[in-house]
Amino acid sequence: MWGAAVAVSSLLATPAPTSPTTALSAPFSVNLSTAAARAPRLLLLSRGARPHAAAALGVSDDTGVKMAGTDSVGENDLLIIGPGVLGRLVAEKWQEEHPGCKVFGQTASTDHHDELSNIGIVPSLKGSTFPQKVPYVIFCAPPSRSDDYPGDVRVAASNWTGEGSFIFTSSTALYDCSDNELCNEDCPSVPTGRSSRTDVLLKAENVVLEAGGCVLRLAGLYISSIDDYLFASIIDAKNWYNTSLTWTHKIDRGAHFFWLRKGTLDTRPDHIINQIHYEDAASLAIAIMKKGHRGRIFLGCDNKPLSRQEIMDSVNRSGKFDTKFQGFTGTDGPLGKKMENSRTRSEIGWEPKYPSFTEFLGLDS
Repeated sequence: MWGAAVAVSSLLATPAPTSPTTALSAPFSVNLSTAAARAPRLLLLSRGARPHAAAALGVSDDTGVKMAGTDSVGENDLLIIGPGVLGRLVAEKWQEEHPGCKVFGQTASTDHHDELSNIGIVPSLKGSTFPQKVPYVIFCAPPSRSDDYPGDVRVAASNWTGEGSFIFTSSTALYDCSDNELCNEDCPSVPTGRSSRTDVLLKAENVVLEAGGCVLRLAGLYISSIDDYLFASIIDAKNWYNTSLTWTHKIDRGAHFFWLRKGTLDTRPDHIINQIHYEDAASLAIAIMKKGHRGRIFLGCDNKPLSRQEIMDSVNRSGKFDTKFQGFTGTDGPLGKKMENSRTRSEIGWEPKYPSFTEFLGLDS
């Protein structure tokens, strides 16, 4: 399945770690007694979830043909291209705010269609056509599984009515800042030709802006095993209850988790990293969609940039993980940038649930 835009986060400015394939890989584990104590809160994405709701709404037969049973389009219906971690959080929050709306999710494979149906998302395969356009579209699939990423974005834009909103999640890697300098919405973008990875995002952004949609450039996305979201998979792994939402097995994501697994890295500790929690990225995307802006670029970050060393010092001090990070040993290499999005916050009227990574870990009030 196409995942969230973490694959095109600001970590593209440096060698990007790949997410682990399981959140339970040794030697990492969350204190299971803590997870058990929190078990009553663990119905992941269950608020408003409607088992097999998609079956009643009509689902494509996954062969690229026209979807059936979706001809009636509501004023708040939403199409999500790439309903991975971010997309599913958007779906949950959107359904809470718009009861009775239809949420469609287009994926690169059928592997998780049953899961999507169980949380009220009407699944379809990439290449399926919709009988009618929808008023809200969010594109949060990364380019890693696309042969023509700008083309895929263009197809998504063609399914938008032009009403409501069309939003594309991009990356802060496109801001042309370095040397740990301050960077905000007004900073220039990297020039075309800098790298193939930034070029494909720039082309995709241009497609969106030309269609009248908006771009949300996100900092490094994270979600961790101390979240309720992952506890669901931990409890399921211990057979304490049965859940069909098996997508949680890949949900431990973020630079901190990659570094923790490595233990020691030959990279400089003072490189600045910018982050935003998946929940906050979802709430910001929805807030932008509700504003109905056209042809704008917004910035998503927590405004609390941290060095690699500060991040891992916080991880070690948190007591949330069963192992300790040993250290960074590098002395050279590129530096980062300090992202700041006060203008986006003021214009959209948005604040993050998690003001910083350290507060997410429970270290700051």
